[in-house]
Amino acid sequence: MRIGVIAAQGAFVEHINLLRRLEVEAFPVRLPRELEKIDGLIIPGGESTSISQLMAEYCLSERVRALAREGLPVFGTCAGMIMLANDISDGEKVEPLGLMNIKVRRNAFGRQVDSFESDLTIPALGEKPFPGVFIRAPLIEQVKSGEVLARLGDGTIVAARQGQFLASSFHPELTDDPRFHRFFLDIVEGCD
Repeated sequence: MRIGVIAAQGAFVEHINLLRRLEVEAFPVRLPRELEKIDGLIIPGGESTSISQLMAEYCLSERVRALAREGLPVFGTCAGMIMLANDISDGEKVEPLGLMNIKVRRNAFGRQVDSFESDLTIPALGEKPFPGVFIRAPLIEQVKSGEVLARLGDGTIVAARQGQFLASSFHPELTDDPRFHRFFLDIVEGCD
């Protein structure tokens, strides 16, 4: 299995390292030709405006959209989730890929100093709580298609799935718990 990780900006190295721990071939993607012959793609956290601009500048956006329409599984974390959305309530500087029918709000929990961790109940991952790491995180205001995977205690939606697309507000790559990545790999295997 070959998983590409968009390496325009953000926490791409952490995703690659976690995938390699799971014995998956993982590598950075910076150019459209590096998207060839991949089984799945991760768009990491970082700064959504920068990721959006760099993906457009390096002609990645259109190629990712085309591959996704052909069935490529895509997982977006934090800023990557913003990139997957088709509706951003405060994203005038971001050109999202529009792959998931969700509405998101950027920096919903405040600034960097307002970052936090929270144990999440995610039934798709089993009974053990998942350690959610939220850094200048967005939230999902509405899931218009697909399913909600996780919420905070107050009901705020922080993870969703729509077919071969997976999105999380939090950073599973910054934990020692590989279950969320395994869940994505299961989606990838199911799309073969």
